Amino acid sequence: MARVSLLQLDTDFLRVPGDVGCRDTFCEPLEIIRIPNATVDQIVTDQPSQIDLSPFLDAIVAAEGDIIATSCGFLAPFQSQLQTVTDRPVIASALDQLVDIADFFNADEVGILTFDAGKLGKNHLPASAVDFANRIYGLAANSHLRDVISNDRRDLDITLATQDVQSALRPCLDQPIKALVLECTNLPPYKAAIRQMLDVPIFDILSAIEKLAPNTIQPEFL
Repeated sequence: MARVSLLQLDTDFLRVPGDVGCRDTFCEPLEIIRIPNATVDQIVTDQPSQIDLSPFLDAIVAAEGDIIATSCGFLAPFQSQLQTVTDRPVIASALDQLVDIADFFNADEVGILTFDAGKLGKNHLPASAVDFANRIYGLAANSHLRDVISNDRRDLDITLATQDVQSALRPCLDQPIKALVLECTNLPPYKAAIRQMLDVPIFDILSAIEKLAPNTIQPEFL
């Protein structure tokens, strides 16, 4: 088992078991390093080059864990840069798993479920996996879960959030989806509901961590 250090955005919304920011998700104590001023609005952007990486790099150097992960999949373009300051493995985003997924599925067979489909695009995907941008699905702009995260609210309704996730996936039911990637680290708690709709492998930030260090994630959240 490995200890994880999480670079968490500067947010206070409720993180339920199964969320990468919830301590109950892990087998070992989770180290949470909050990144000052890294708000959802600043990091969830279609212009990732505008993101200031310096506080994330500083946090990685200070981290005590065996594995370092971030709490937002929109940091995917910075996998290489984040890795430069440590010899420990860094997981910037679940999206980086697309490099390996491409060995087993073609682009039309993989769906990506994201927090904001209007902002996630090819510039967030690994260079060898840009074709996977064809099947991106996102939470509705007026959905409860997106409102909670965007506006940093603590009044999360699990039932409504579950419905939001299932609604976001409905457009892909008529597509030849054989695997699903969850960009957003707040989506893994709803995998049971997703599996009611799609009987396919699900890749997320938790599966990325577990691949590097087996028995790090509580089994019920994989």
